Amino acid sequence: MSTAAPVAPAGFLADPVIDDQVRQMYDSDRELQGYVANLTRVWAHSPEALALLSYVLKRATEAAGIEPGQRALLVTATASALGDSYCSMAWGRKLAATSGADRAARVVAGADDGLDHRDRALAAWARRVVRDPSGTTADHVDALRAVGFDDPQIFAVTLFVALRIAFSTVNDALGAAPDVELAAMVPAELLAAVSFGRRPG
Repeated sequence: MSTAAPVAPAGFLADPVIDDQVRQMYDSDRELQGYVANLTRVWAHSPEALALLSYVLKRATEAAGIEPGQRALLVTATASALGDSYCSMAWGRKLAATSGADRAARVVAGADDGLDHRDRALAAWARRVVRDPSGTTADHVDALRAVGFDDPQIFAVTLFVALRIAFSTVNDALGAAPDVELAAMVPAELLAAVSFGRRPG
């Protein structure tokens, strides 16, 4: 297996020096998906930071008690509300695999028809946290309680969304565009709905 670094920069930063940690990140990408993702090359400037962020995201997911499909929904709603095309494509594709491409495209567009009441509450909360966290009210939190989330779970969901905002912000600010390989695997309906953010490159 080749461990050579990609040639063109992934964004606005030069690729980091290839040490053992970076090589492991690149090799893992090649093994799992056949190419090194642009976001991996950006985060390779601090493998430790990515590992810590990934750990807290995992703990938040576990504490929230959300299923994989709900995690894909939360990330897709968060990323699209933020205007992040990269995670909207990557996680919208995962959402499409469980819920259908048309439904995933509607979530990206901000329409939650077709979702059950629990998933609608999650998507609405994610968008509120992205767009106006200081504008949330007790009634908004009560809407999550009404569909079965307790307060520790609501904290965990909110932490998860906030960390996804941080992850997307780093990628977007440093110019990481969606991978052309990723875009080629995104259903046409979903690709058309992602009309914002950076274009694949």
